[in-house]
Amino acid sequence: MWVATVNPVGTVPAIINTRRNPKLLVSLPASLSCRFDGRFRVGKLNVPAAKKQPKDLEIREPDIPESENLSVSEKNSEGSDFGWLPAFPHVLIASMSNFLFGYHIGVMNGPIVSIARELGFEGNSILEGLVVSIFIAGAFIGSISSGSLVDKLGCRRTFQIDTIPLILGAILSAQAHSVDEILWGRFLVGLGIGVNTVLVPIYISEVAPTKYRGSLGALCQIGTCLGIISSLFLAIPSDNDPHWWRMMLYIASVPGFILTLGMQFAVDSPRWLCKAGKLDDAKSVIRDLWGASEVEKAVKEFQSVSKNDGSDLNSRWFELLEEPHSRVAFIGGALFVLQQFAGINGVLYFSSLTFQDVGVTNGALASSVVGLTNLAGALTALYLIDKQGRRKLLIGSYLGMAVSMFLVVYAINFPLDESLSHNLSILGTVLYIFTFAIGAGPVTGLIIPELSSTRMRGKIMGFSFTSHWVSNFLVGLFFLDLVEKFGVAPVYASFGGFSLLAAIFAKYFIVETKGRSLEEIEMSLNPNFQARDK
Repeated sequence: MWVATVNPVGTVPAIINTRRNPKLLVSLPASLSCRFDGRFRVGKLNVPAAKKQPKDLEIREPDIPESENLSVSEKNSEGSDFGWLPAFPHVLIASMSNFLFGYHIGVMNGPIVSIARELGFEGNSILEGLVVSIFIAGAFIGSISSGSLVDKLGCRRTFQIDTIPLILGAILSAQAHSVDEILWGRFLVGLGIGVNTVLVPIYISEVAPTKYRGSLGALCQIGTCLGIISSLFLAIPSDNDPHWWRMMLYIASVPGFILTLGMQFAVDSPRWLCKAGKLDDAKSVIRDLWGASEVEKAVKEFQSVSKNDGSDLNSRWFELLEEPHSRVAFIGGALFVLQQFAGINGVLYFSSLTFQDVGVTNGALASSVVGLTNLAGALTALYLIDKQGRRKLLIGSYLGMAVSMFLVVYAINFPLDESLSHNLSILGTVLYIFTFAIGAGPVTGLIIPELSSTRMRGKIMGFSFTSHWVSNFLVGLFFLDLVEKFGVAPVYASFGGFSLLAAIFAKYFIVETKGRSLEEIEMSLNPNFQARDK
């Protein structure tokens, strides 16, 4: 019997596991003040700040009445804050990619047994693992190629092109009558997901108003949670119908069509339009999303960091070796590696066994508890991320994960009443998943595009996510072997240790981006702008 668990978190990983073959563990995609100067010191966590901020970023009193600075939606709200509303439909359409992501994670959760039986590879653990893990190969290629695509085509067109492998992959998988066909289908789906995981955070960060960028960015995680929950719900008929998996995969193509159609009516990033030299189009988008009073100010900021002649569309990968891009690429890659080694996949794998220890033998119920915990954490992040800030939320999240892991280790290692030990294990597991979903999940994908420059944002995100897929795969590959060799408690203790390390990393390497425009952040981190201002 197969038992699968998944991690329904934003741009973050998930895993699918089997108890039939315990060697098979395949994982799929489940800020106190740091300052920078012009030098990047990898060997030292403390990065000092530039002593002087650019003059253009100094706080000034508005030159026009505050009422004239409000967007139409804000004016009509009579005191209520609805400045996020004009951008919301566009962000919602983009978040459909995350719903698709979550659905494709969960869609293989139960039906893999029926698929293996019908296609003739039941009992072949290598092929069973390959059907699941080839998703990662596609996602790796998709992530690394996404940077060039978004530079050349912009987010909107890249979204639409990216739905082609997602739709074809789902339909090919649904119609598969051989192992080769299901493998190609899964690979194509992974290819599309790899592009989307990079694309969605970039699009939201560039379209959302500065004040609401964090909250709108948290919709990524919520979309993934809802996608996984939907796939688990739709899998219920598969218990009585061995061919139901085909219908589930056909259904997986529907969000792709919705995304293609929705993006036809969505706007492109005003920053990309300005970078591409389409200044009038950029002004029109800014006027519609942020308000007419923001047009001149925003364009001035865009032009302060971009040449606006199309030359910034031709960025090269080798530029990642230059400052300040190398520093941000290092931070992005390190954040994803630490996120994975903090153990989210391992905890989710053992969560089903932990629930069984307290009498929850229904796998669907256990999955529901995990899914709802993730969703609750995502909704909490939606509320907190623009209030508390990314850095504080990230540090608090990892500290909470560390405490949760050490609580489980205590319950396992120390002589306690059996019932109390099991209850502490459940508490630690649920708390770990909740605290992960509050910060480590949503903030990691959001803060990297915020720290990235306009010119290199796509390639920095592509590099960061490739490190995510590689570390995700390595953790999945060796996790069970480590558990068998050392036991659950030492492995969980190492997860707690990595969580503490991630909190320290966030404390000394992450700058707070809340309430700052992307251009303000870029200018404050770029030594060239700082030198020009002196």
